[in-house]
Amino acid sequence: MKEHNGKVFIEGKNHDITELREIIKILRSENGCEWDRAQTHQTLKKCLIDESQEVLSAIDNADDQNLCEELGDLLLQVLMNAEIAKERGAFDFDKVVQGLCDKLIRRHPHVFGDEDRPTTPEESLKLWKKVKQIEKEKNK
Repeated sequence: MKEHNGKVFIEGKNHDITELREIIKILRSENGCEWDRAQTHQTLKKCLIDESQEVLSAIDNADDQNLCEELGDLLLQVLMNAEIAKERGAFDFDKVVQGLCDKLIRRHPHVFGDEDRPTTPEESLKLWKKVKQIEKEKNK
């Protein structure tokens, strides 16, 4: 087993998002994988489409085991693109998470704010769209 940054990564052990991020960084590093190192946002576009389609197929087939695997592959695409962006100095995974959390809080004022709670999924979606439209107008 090879050591990376003072740590040995072992298949089958418990892993978390922090370790997954370390693995992606290692794969993109000088001592990593040539294929992973060669990837760009452009080259990963096809992978992102393919993995998204595989997630949809697993859902259509009600195959939870495959869905779990395919969601992992889709998460890999997100992490790889975030790592590439970090290497370019554009943003990192933490910024992606921060932006998503802010958006979810902002677009759910009925859950995280004082807005009246919608009684149906359709009303909730209408509120989501209303907040989204306000954002777009504000960002013009």
